[in-house]
Amino acid sequence: MIATTKDFIKLHFIVFLWGFTAVLGKLVSIPSVEMVFYRTLLAAVGMAALILMVRGTFVVSKSDFIKITLTGFIVAIHWLTFFGSGRISNPSTSLVGFATCSFWAALIEPMAKRKKIQLLEIGLGLVVIIGLYIIFAGDFQYPLGLLLGIVSGLTAALFSVINSKLVVRVNADTITFYEMASACLIIFLFFPVYQYTWADGGQLNLVPRWSDWIYIAIMAWACSVYAYSVAINLTKKLSVFFIQLALNIEPVYGIALALIVFGDKEVMGWNFYAGTIIIISAVVLYPFLKKRTETQFK
Repeated sequence: MIATTKDFIKLHFIVFLWGFTAVLGKLVSIPSVEMVFYRTLLAAVGMAALILMVRGTFVVSKSDFIKITLTGFIVAIHWLTFFGSGRISNPSTSLVGFATCSFWAALIEPMAKRKKIQLLEIGLGLVVIIGLYIIFAGDFQYPLGLLLGIVSGLTAALFSVINSKLVVRVNADTITFYEMASACLIIFLFFPVYQYTWADGGQLNLVPRWSDWIYIAIMAWACSVYAYSVAINLTKKLSVFFIQLALNIEPVYGIALALIVFGDKEVMGWNFYAGTIIIISAVVLYPFLKKRTETQFK
């Protein structure tokens, strides 16, 4: 299937939505683990309602159900490590780590689909990491936060590659429902361990404010139900690497939105704009460089 201009517009719109989660996550008062639990719960409920409205299907084969459920576990790890990284360090550190997702995708996708690893994709993945390093230069004094951010990037690439193979035979909405539901269940089962190890004061904070419910609902239904399903469908036309590469604009959107919401304290220096140019250049140039490379080797 050939990608169209509409597909690229959809991709950048969902990247914008995911960039918005950084702002929403900062506005939510409850800890990240509890927040991710409610986000996945509302996402699963919202997707189930959507499937019923459009008369979709919940039916999948036993083998696909197992694969989707295990992928939901990976999704849970991704969100827990991403938001956890931001909480124990800062959003900048978590985004630097997450930026490795395109690099991981360049390695994982060819192996999963039995294709040759492309040096172009490896190179551009590294260029994006350089761009984000320039943006967030000086924020690397949080080794654990950076490690969690890298894990979030690895898991994002991993579940994206798995979903790109599943969507060939399973509807994207069905995949999203089961992955959100299984991610929610995994976090629920993780609560006892979390409570007696990392939870503030050894207590779970499961009573969000009314404003928290609004922010979490937006993250669940707009940034998860809609955006996640669209992203899975886009893997039919776009490579996982290119989608992950475009996702590296997410911190650019996120910081721009933070500037609007939080004001002058979010103003960036020259390094932000230099890094932004590098990231956008890598994303824009990729289709042209790939086409030129394919033409040369025909």
